[in-house]
Amino acid sequence: MILDASGVVLAGDLAVPEFPRGVVLFAHGSGSSRHSPRNRQVAAGLQDAGYGTLLLDLLTEAEERIDARTRALRFDIGLLAGRLTDAADWVGAAEGTAGVPLALFGASTGAAAALITAADRPELVGAVVSRGGRPDLAGAALGRVRAPTLLIVGGADREVLELNRQAAARLAAEHEISVIPGATHLFPEAGALEQVIERSVAWLARSLSSNDGRGQPGVSR
Repeated sequence: MILDASGVVLAGDLAVPEFPRGVVLFAHGSGSSRHSPRNRQVAAGLQDAGYGTLLLDLLTEAEERIDARTRALRFDIGLLAGRLTDAADWVGAAEGTAGVPLALFGASTGAAAALITAADRPELVGAVVSRGGRPDLAGAALGRVRAPTLLIVGGADREVLELNRQAAARLAAEHEISVIPGATHLFPEAGALEQVIERSVAWLARSLSSNDGRGQPGVSR
C-alpha cells in the first residue's frame, strides 16, 4: 500500500485480520525500514496474537538514499513524527481500521516519533511500545503522553537503558521499563525477540482493553 503523509507518498505493508484486537503502527528509525527482519518478526508475532499491523517507511526512497550518506534524516524527529501522525490519522479513519484500538510500536529513533504522535493524538493512540528506543529524543512531549507506554530495553544495552530511565522519569502516563537480560541493542540473542513479542502482546492486551483515553498516573517498575 501507499500512503500520502505530509505531502509525500510513503510505502507500507498493512495486514489486518477479520476481527482485529487492535492495529499496531510501526515507526522505524536509525536507518531501518519496513523490511527490517526484527520488526517483521515482531509484527508476525502480533498478527498471530490477533492484531493488525502497519509497517510503514517514514522516509521516501530518495530520502533513504540521502540518509544513507548523511545519517541526518533518521534524527529529524519532527519530520518522522509528523509523518507518523498523518499515518495514525489515516489508520483511524480508513475502512477496516476505523474505530479499532490503535497502538504505536517504535524502534530506535522511531520510538521518539511514536511518543510525540501519542502526545499529539491522545484520543487516538491507546498504547505505545518502544523496542531499544530513544524515547529521550521526544523531549517535552514526554510529559504530554497519556497512552500507557512500555519501554523494552536489552540489559546489555547500558547506554540506551540509562536514556530510557531518564525518559521514563519524565513520562506522566502509566509506563514500565521492561529489561530483557543479556540482550544488546538489536536483540540478536537467541530468544530475545520472542521475549519482545511476548511482553508487547501482554502490554497491548491490557492497555488497549483498559485505556479510556484519559491516561493513568505514571508507574515505573
